[in-house]
Amino acid sequence: MSRHIVRNELSLKGLELFQICAQKGSLQAVATETGLSVSTISHHLRNLEKHLGVELFNHARKPMILSPKGHVFLRNIDGALLAIRKAKAEASAGNISEASFLRVGVIEDFDSDITPELAVYLSRNMPSCDFLYHTDSSHTIVEMLRNRQLDLGVTTTPPDRLNGLQERPLLRDPFVIVLPRTDEASLNDIVSGKTNLPFLRFSSNLIIAQQIEAQLRRLGVSSPNKFECGNHQTLMAMVAAGAGWTITTPLLFSRAKRFQPKLSIHPFPGKSFSRTLTIITTPDCSRSILDLVDQKMRSLITKHAITPFHSKTPWLKESFVLVN
Repeated sequence: MSRHIVRNELSLKGLELFQICAQKGSLQAVATETGLSVSTISHHLRNLEKHLGVELFNHARKPMILSPKGHVFLRNIDGALLAIRKAKAEASAGNISEASFLRVGVIEDFDSDITPELAVYLSRNMPSCDFLYHTDSSHTIVEMLRNRQLDLGVTTTPPDRLNGLQERPLLRDPFVIVLPRTDEASLNDIVSGKTNLPFLRFSSNLIIAQQIEAQLRRLGVSSPNKFECGNHQTLMAMVAAGAGWTITTPLLFSRAKRFQPKLSIHPFPGKSFSRTLTIITTPDCSRSILDLVDQKMRSLITKHAITPFHSKTPWLKESFVLVN
């Protein structure tokens, strides 16, 4: 009598989770990224190994380490999974409501008003979709996009080339000077370091800080490094308290509502410069999803930042604008 060996079907979800586990080296890290439970992830991996009849990980080691056969398997499925994701994105391009999973990274600049409203809007328009939102610095979000840990990101345009990624410019955000409202010194004297008011910097690892420092070097301006901070609200609090001056952008300044009565905003003296905020996607992100996010982001930025700012500071009408 012949015997038939029945194996579980090869699961796409299992393959995707195996790929993420190989990158992360930890079931808990995969659970945090995907929103699935550790037991669910472990179940998918066991089924995959059972289907293949091999151990893909050295289960005696922590963090999780691929076995030699696991390395070979990963190398062969990386391209296949990318092709499948691209095919799924193209197949669902005309029907956003059928999208099943979207990982979005947004810089902290939008976290007070715009990101929450975007999340509500997308959940209503994509009812079958599971979402993962990640808030971080531009540098981290770009790296996560390069590593295919996110599908779409809203960031400052990075100085490096975005090999393999696609970008759509969104907003031109000019750099401006912010002073304590009570300070009466000449703006040029303050920027050139001729007063006792120190320059308060963004943390040097941020893209925005690197842009500012590059411009100051071009102008031959140097200032002692007395205070450096990665949190914009803290910078605004320090300036409002009279502890120094800083360089920021209208978008960031618009978030510091509680400090604005004690602050004054001025055009950057001499040659102006700006940063561009952009939407960056992986090649397998649906064009229809990109269009949906782009349209809503433009509407929210206009509502929460551009329109209020233009009414209060008309000199920004030509420079603080959406990019077509």
